Amino acid sequence: MEQEDFIKDLKNGKQSAYSKLIDDFQQKVFATCISFVPNREDAEDIAQDVFVEVFNSINKFKGNSKLSTWIYRITTNKCLEFIRKKNTKKRFGFLQSIMGNEVPFDKTSYFTEMNHPGILLENKEKSETLFKAINELPEAQKVVFTLCKVDGKSYEEVSEITDKSVSSIESLMFRAKKNLQDLLGDFYKNDV
Repeated sequence: MEQEDFIKDLKNGKQSAYSKLIDDFQQKVFATCISFVPNREDAEDIAQDVFVEVFNSINKFKGNSKLSTWIYRITTNKCLEFIRKKNTKKRFGFLQSIMGNEVPFDKTSYFTEMNHPGILLENKEKSETLFKAINELPEAQKVVFTLCKVDGKSYEEVSEITDKSVSSIESLMFRAKKNLQDLLGDFYKNDV
């Protein structure tokens, strides 16, 4: 099926097109989700939200980029939205713990899915350390680093997904690596 016919079928609500979309993108979307949010249940929930958004917004797709680029853009945005909400809840939880009401969010137990195929580190502890450090990066750097290094996308693909120039991606990547070196010290120099 040609791309244009496929998109037309999606816009017309054909069940076969939706099934093909899920077959083609389910694993890719999940892999990106788990790169940003290394917890299986949350990554699965976000992936579901991505497909709901794709289904609800397909008529807004103009065709200015590839369908896959558009889907990755939605995936990245959903992941960042989830992280922002999680960080807000974490701050709220911390305030509640000060008041004596609740235990704050424990990041160490959150990182459950450290066998991600994009991570080529030797053990879970190193993976957790790296994910925690990536999570400390400014949002734009986190997105670029995750898409390039964890998901294995080229600078050109990341440029399309984020709607930034390739030189901007290169700059963000350089700063992300520098910040990770500062955050991880000797560990980063030896293992990443």
